[in-house]
Amino acid sequence: MAGNGNENGNGEFSFSASAARDALPRITTEKGGKSPTSADVCHDDTASRVNFQTIDELHSRQIKRSAPTTPPKEASNPSTPVSGETMLQSVSASLASLTRETGPKLIRGDPTSAAKVAHVPHTPPAASAADVSDSALKFTHVLHNLSPAELYEQAIKYEKGSFVTSTGALATLSGAKTGRSPKDKRVVKDETTAAELWWGKGSPNIEMDEQTFLVNRERAVDYLNSLEKVFVNDQYLNWDPENRIKVRIVSARAYHSLFMHNMCIRPTAEELENFGTPDFTIYNAGKFPCNRFTHYMTSSTSVDINLGRREMVILGTQYAGEMKKGLFGVMHYLMPKRKILSLHSGCNMGKDGDVALFFGLSGTGKTTLSTDHNRYLIGDDEHCWSDAGVSNIEGGCYAKCIDLAREKEPDIWNAIKFGTVLENVVFDEHTREVDYTDKSVTENTRAAYPIEYIPNSKIPCVGPHPKNVILLACDAFGVLPPISKLNLAQTMYHFISGYTALVAGTEEGVKEPRATFSACFGAAFIMLHPTKYAAMLAEKMQAQGATGWLVNTGWSGGSYGSGSRIKLAYTRKIIDAIHSGSLLNATYHKTEIFGLEIPNEVEGVPSEILEPINAWENKEAYKDTLLKLAGLFRSNFETFTSHKIGEDGKLTEEILAAGPTSK
Repeated sequence: MAGNGNENGNGEFSFSASAARDALPRITTEKGGKSPTSADVCHDDTASRVNFQTIDELHSRQIKRSAPTTPPKEASNPSTPVSGETMLQSVSASLASLTRETGPKLIRGDPTSAAKVAHVPHTPPAASAADVSDSALKFTHVLHNLSPAELYEQAIKYEKGSFVTSTGALATLSGAKTGRSPKDKRVVKDETTAAELWWGKGSPNIEMDEQTFLVNRERAVDYLNSLEKVFVNDQYLNWDPENRIKVRIVSARAYHSLFMHNMCIRPTAEELENFGTPDFTIYNAGKFPCNRFTHYMTSSTSVDINLGRREMVILGTQYAGEMKKGLFGVMHYLMPKRKILSLHSGCNMGKDGDVALFFGLSGTGKTTLSTDHNRYLIGDDEHCWSDAGVSNIEGGCYAKCIDLAREKEPDIWNAIKFGTVLENVVFDEHTREVDYTDKSVTENTRAAYPIEYIPNSKIPCVGPHPKNVILLACDAFGVLPPISKLNLAQTMYHFISGYTALVAGTEEGVKEPRATFSACFGAAFIMLHPTKYAAMLAEKMQAQGATGWLVNTGWSGGSYGSGSRIKLAYTRKIIDAIHSGSLLNATYHKTEIFGLEIPNEVEGVPSEILEPINAWENKEAYKDTLLKLAGLFRSNFETFTSHKIGEDGKLTEEILAAGPTSK
């Protein structure tokens, strides 16, 4: 082959005769010939030469810096972004030790790209030599309000157990804890909170002193300062612009940062530049345990709230729900001080502006019934009711995923896409398709996504005053009617009771329902005595002319095991009748024991199930079960009888009288 070609004297290159015999085409080139012009070429996709010297320089051009959306204020150095320096100073102050130093040295950005990206360094004032710690000698990189795409990259690179699922969601693991740890939650009891908060029997608030809180805070801050990088989210709570709260979350995991990015209200670029000092700060050092020898500690986990300092510390649990519900508890304290009622409820609005609140514990259908394609979703879990109307506290939804199916919950199913956090789910190792029936990690699998992922969500998430207050109960005893209209005192009684019934495990083939009561349908999160929230609800309902309803989504014709679950289609017909206002014009009759008013007819619902006793074959068994449930209600309510509402306690007497009788 080497001798098959040669150059002749005219400067032409040609194949030898042997090549020609092989029927190859003759190819010639001319030295000094003209290059073909664009007119000579049928398709010329030649690009101009790249102006880069190295591959790293090429990569650096792939990503451009985000420009500020508002012009920076005057500064001595025009090249230094003022808002970035201010942010770092604020974060440094948040991370300051209370005893040794003013705050860590901070640099904005990912440490892996420190040499390639311009940063805004912040060095706090020098401390005395005796006060300097090792963390003061290093820079900590601050990853501030990263986008979901950036947080995906951080999680997949550095956090084991992070994967992208087939629909684009980020699957993560929360570690050993796959749910909240209510027994490890502590609230600082000082002179103010001792008088204001609900303490003692039935209360979710377990006390700790100020000094112990500071010990745990120091432990969390020291841990966060020892890291090479921390994630910082500056966001808001409450869509009501007049009453929103600025929150800062400092965490060690991209998973936690993305979770809170979804669950809190996301600031605009302009709002972020002028964010300033937060109203409340969370120090999430959940990867690091608390010291079990510290006073008040009962395990390696501690979730501590200091309302005076406006701070929360998380140690020993990586479950992200602790942050969400911790902030909800804070809102249950701060909002009533402004005469605003905080509520653990769903909320939707009709096209004519009629708003409904949905209260209900797990399994009652709160999320399902408040998500209605014919109505706008204001929110699915946490709300405020002010003099201006209702507003969602959050910027996202935190939905249960166990047994999730497209047919049953299409909105939640479709919301699980890029940007969504999937907690503790199991998926196929090859296709990355999630198996929502798999409980291998936990039954408490969850999805956290921005509320905009729900197609009929109302943005901004605010609405006028509610017309209907719907209390949902999944009564596994099968004795409560599917629908009851409540007077104001009855609404307060059942709101304070917060009843539903769960089905216990099987023992020797017998299944027994178990009554569950949670004050205000969210006892784990309230700060004040339940009657204070009930009094505020009564006042607002009375002022706005709202109607209370008790809806049973549980059993009919017998208890669990003998009766049957009320069909969801019937419950939806009942809810539709509430929304339309037709039930206000219905005729009613009153039941015995509970004294509930039952409509004689609801369009689309069989009349025989409206009166529970008519659906039971064994009437005596019905009466016995009814008296049993009434006794459970009265026993639960004894916790609240000693607390008087109002100066004369008259409302307390009315609420007590609205409960079930003994015969």
